[in-house]
Order: sequence, then structure tokens, then C-alpha cells
Amino acid sequence: MTSKHVLAPMAVLVAMAGAAMADDGALREEALMWFEPVPMNPPGLDGNVPTRARIDLGAKLFFDPRLSRSGVFSCNSCHNVGMGGVDGLETSIGHGWQKGPRNAPTVFNAVFNIAQFWDGRAEDLAEQAKGPVQASVEMNNTPERVVETLSSMGGYVDAFKAAFPSDDSPISFDNMALAIEAFEATLITPNSRFDQFLYGDLNALSEQEKRGLQSYMEQGCVACHSGVNLGGQAYFPFGVIEKPGASILPEGDRGRYEVTKTADDRYVFRASPLRNIAITAPYFHSGTVWQLEEAVAVMGVAQLGAALTDEEVDDITAFLRTLTGEIPEIVHPLLPDREADTPRPDAL
Repeated sequence: MTSKHVLAPMAVLVAMAGAAMADDGALREEALMWFEPVPMNPPGLDGNVPTRARIDLGAKLFFDPRLSRSGVFSCNSCHNVGMGGVDGLETSIGHGWQKGPRNAPTVFNAVFNIAQFWDGRAEDLAEQAKGPVQASVEMNNTPERVVETLSSMGGYVDAFKAAFPSDDSPISFDNMALAIEAFEATLITPNSRFDQFLYGDLNALSEQEKRGLQSYMEQGCVACHSGVNLGGQAYFPFGVIEKPGASILPEGDRGRYEVTKTADDRYVFRASPLRNIAITAPYFHSGTVWQLEEAVAVMGVAQLGAALTDEEVDDITAFLRTLTGEIPEIVHPLLPDREADTPRPDAL
């Protein structure tokens, strides 16, 4: 009598556990239709061979503020590898302490994006690397001055020869960009808990996080934010259903229209990649939203026409927090010493 009373509830529990595992397996299969894990190794690059010498040179250039006219700002200033690959500001500060027009996207996993910048005006990371160096509101330099600066330091002369051994003139603005691209392509963040779930560990996510994943797919977030980087692969109007207020969507920033001059591209932006989203606040190209829950609620209304409940917002936010992967530990490189001919900083 006693054993029957004990075994019956145990059988029920075992059956319930089996059903839950089956449901979790189905959730994973559905997720695999939309998402891919971040690979453990960096992807290949078109037209760029990421040799160790080239990656190491790119790391030096990424951290070297002497690429800026003032000698103050480096790539890492706006894409801080110790802070999620961003600067944690609404919009970045550049030359002469000017404020830039948009929030700095994360450099982590940027290699997986279809194009770079919010408006996609750079096809790849190499092209992107050239932009801020020349932008007057950012590093305010010129290709000629960059080449002059790098050529003046023996450490860089040797590093460029090693990175581009077949070039007659290894130090060039293009090669600077290729080296930075090679380094930035290594800044990937695999093995998030969501990746572990995709690989088959059904216990990698909590019940709330699984509900959030289900809501994320059911509500239609996957229409814009899917793939390996959960976004970054296409362009969409900000405000498909309802435009956010001017504090979130400034009227003066017309997005991709400034690149294509096509009327349909007004207020169109590249869908933001969501990998590591929990550590890259503030959000949106305007950088005016600081809480992830608020960003989720805004997107529900603006893009989906859905007034998400507080529970749905909390669940989706919980899922998004599982997208934080293993952040690479980057050792700040020793930079070549300036020499007598190295141009002096110009802060004007």
C-alpha cells in the first residue's frame, strides 16, 4: 500500500519531466530555424588574410590614439573592449570634445554583420575603420597624416613589413584598415547560455528565459533580429507600426536615406545585433534608452504594434540576457615609441 502511494506520484513526476524535456526540445528545434550559435573561431575575411602578424599589428592600431589628430582618441575610445565593445555614452565624444550624432555600436561580433554603421555605409570592417579616423567629429585625421605618423616610427615600419610582406610599400591607409579588420574579426563572443541551449543543453536556460525565447519568436522579433548575431543582416524602418518620440528617433537623423538618397530609406536603419545586449547600454542609434526592459517595450509598440505585458517584457528581457557570451580578454599592446619625426598632437 505504502509503496504504491509512493510510486504513483513518482511516475507522474517522471512523466511531467519527460513532457517538459519534449517541449524544450521542440523549442530548441524552432529556435534553430531562426538562430545560429556564435562559432568558436573567427570567420574568414574576403580579401584579407588574418595572419598573426596582421592581427597583432591591428591590435596596436586599434589602441593607438596617435591615429587621431589630437593624439587623444583611439578606436578603443568608442569601442572599449573592456566595456562590451562600446563607450557607454549616448553618443560618442570626439575631436575637440564634440558629440557625435549616433550611439557607438559594439565592435564585438561586428564581423558577422552585413555592413557596418547604423546606416550600413561601410561594406566591411576595413572600410569602417577608415571612417572615424577621417571624420571631423571623431578622430579628425587624414590618410596622409596617418601614413606620415606610422612611417615615422621604426616599430610600425617593422610591424607593417611583417604583416604585408609582399607589398612594396607596406605602410598605407588601406593596409592600416586591413590590419584593424583582422584584429576586430577576432573579437567574437561564443558560448553564451543561449548558444549552449542551441547546442543541445536544454537546461542552459531557466523556465523564464525559455518563455522569453518563445515570446520573442511568437511576437515576431525574429523578423528583424535573427541569425548568428540576432540582427545586423537587414535594414528596417524604425517605427514600422508607430514612430517613437523625437527623443528616441530624432527627426534630423534620417538614417539610411543619407547613404542611398532614396525616399523609402528615410528613418531606415540596420537592425541592431542583440548579442551581448545586456552589457551595451544605452540603446538605439540615439542612445537615449538606458534600461533593456524599456527598449523591449519600445520595440514592441514601434515595430510590432504589440503592447507587451509586463510579464512578457520581463520574460523577453530575461532571454536577451542569455545572449552575453564569453568576452575575449584583450591585453593592451605595447605601442611603438614616437620618434623625432613623428607629428606632434594637434588638438585644434
